[in-house]
Amino acid sequence: MTISTLQKSINERLDEHYEEMVEIRRHLHKNPELSFQEEETAAFIASYYDTLQIPTRTKVGGHGVLAFIEGASPGPTIALRADFDALPIHDEKDVPYKSTKPGVMHACGHDGHTATLLVLAKVLHTHRDQLKGKIVLIHQHAEEYAPGGAKPMIEDGCLDGVDVIFGTHLWSSEPCGTILYKSGNFMAAADRFSIQVQGKGGHGAQPHLTKDAVLIGSQIVANLQQVVARKVNPIDSAVVSVGGFVAENAFNVIADSAVLTGTARSFEESARHIIEREIE
Repeated sequence: MTISTLQKSINERLDEHYEEMVEIRRHLHKNPELSFQEEETAAFIASYYDTLQIPTRTKVGGHGVLAFIEGASPGPTIALRADFDALPIHDEKDVPYKSTKPGVMHACGHDGHTATLLVLAKVLHTHRDQLKGKIVLIHQHAEEYAPGGAKPMIEDGCLDGVDVIFGTHLWSSEPCGTILYKSGNFMAAADRFSIQVQGKGGHGAQPHLTKDAVLIGSQIVANLQQVVARKVNPIDSAVVSVGGFVAENAFNVIADSAVLTGTARSFEESARHIIEREIE
């Protein structure tokens, strides 16, 4: 079988299994799990491979799962990677496959990543007699919480012997059927930060006797916007975003503490260090 004929056969089989792919994705969407809590999802992935009699390795660096497809003849070892954790976001849409867990949702497409990789593995397994080399299917847990599951999985050997690795990411802002790609860096390094403001609380009618943590936190949020604008080389892409600002209190009480959480994204290591220094 030639490469073009094999590719056509694989594409046809993928089309045949499209409905199964949708079914898997919707099952995962209904049953999301947060980073480092993905026990049921990992078990679902391993069970799928067990049904196909594809060898697996579970609990890789935590909840990670590996599966292996051996080609009929020698060749390179190619890894294909998907993540499977969800985000702490409430699913507000009204569909049959809506998340059944309040405050937890697959809002970043990891359910789709997992569904496509599982079905692709199924199809590749049926064509293993025409494949060269070895395919490693990497299902990574805890992608959303940097450094997450990638580092412990690598330390646990998920990339041992791998010659090249490929991954895809759903991008809902683009039209269906569009594939985006480029040479060089595509996805930025993602860092997480948390800042705790400790002030002195008091009654809302006596602000002069307090050290208002909300006011201080608000000023920090505003000042953080100057880090990229005035400290990072304009040629280098970078962003600092505050995603959380929590200062729980009664409406008429000035908060004594507040917590800011956010993310810093960068492509250049030099910009990454500048951002860390300037935030501190």
